[in-house]
Amino acid sequence: MKILANDGIDAAGKKLLEDAGFEVDTNHIPQEELAEKLQAYDAITVRSATKVRQALLDVCPNIKAIGRGGVGMDNIDVDYARSKGIAVINTPAASSLSVGELVFAHLLNGVRFLYDSNRKMPVEGNTNFAGLKKAYAKGVELRGKTLGVVGFGRIGRETAKVALGLGMDVIYTDLFDGPTSLSLTFTGGVQADLPVKQVAFEEVLKQSDFITLHVPFLDKPAIGKEEFTLLKDGVGLVNAARGGVIDELELIKALDSGKVSFAALDVFDNEPTPRQEILSHSRISLTPHIGAATNEAQERIGIELATLLIDALKK
Repeated sequence: MKILANDGIDAAGKKLLEDAGFEVDTNHIPQEELAEKLQAYDAITVRSATKVRQALLDVCPNIKAIGRGGVGMDNIDVDYARSKGIAVINTPAASSLSVGELVFAHLLNGVRFLYDSNRKMPVEGNTNFAGLKKAYAKGVELRGKTLGVVGFGRIGRETAKVALGLGMDVIYTDLFDGPTSLSLTFTGGVQADLPVKQVAFEEVLKQSDFITLHVPFLDKPAIGKEEFTLLKDGVGLVNAARGGVIDELELIKALDSGKVSFAALDVFDNEPTPRQEILSHSRISLTPHIGAATNEAQERIGIELATLLIDALKK
């Protein structure tokens, strides 16, 4: 059986599949050529780039399994695929810590203005050093501040653990009842249960010093025009979930007015061509959708994906 890893797969996962007797092709096939070339494969693995929609599945009756290396499956018509007897699998746990750490890379970046100083120091550092020093002199510490987590699944909880480890208070909102504490494991095997508090979505908006979103995109932004009015003045926002979860045009207004002190975006409305107003804004920290892009996460994803595929295809 042949598997197309169209958006790549870690070497450890590829080896597992090959040792199990599968042929794995890691050569990327452009989206517009998939309908024709996918005929030669029995399964496909994707990340976020490749789309596996109903129209593609209708012309590829040979496909027995679809694997998503990551959490969200917005790029796959999951229900339709399963209605045709196709196994659809993902790896929800493998990249959670990597995303959580990226959120805090952005938060630490934001509270100390690194996103802007790294732009201006190469240009003005040797002519306006004192001016830049003054401009970035009003940083704040994260310890003792409140992090609001919107969506308390695996990624939301891993992000909360990083916050707790830094001495932050954590409140969260979710559609389902969640925990009142999280267990942290420190160096040497020391464990501690630290409190988290579930509150209504509006309370997260009103009480949080910083907000991080970990929800799928639904029919409208989680934080849009109305929600921006509820935010605490000077809040910092991080979106490492899905483009569109924050209304980008309203975000620009809130940044320009000072309602939001800074924002951090790893995902965008118009990927792979984000709005220029977003890319050039002086108070937005930017990364190109790399939440799961650590060596450790990709190895975990590859191994988990391979294990699940082997189980699905050998049934």
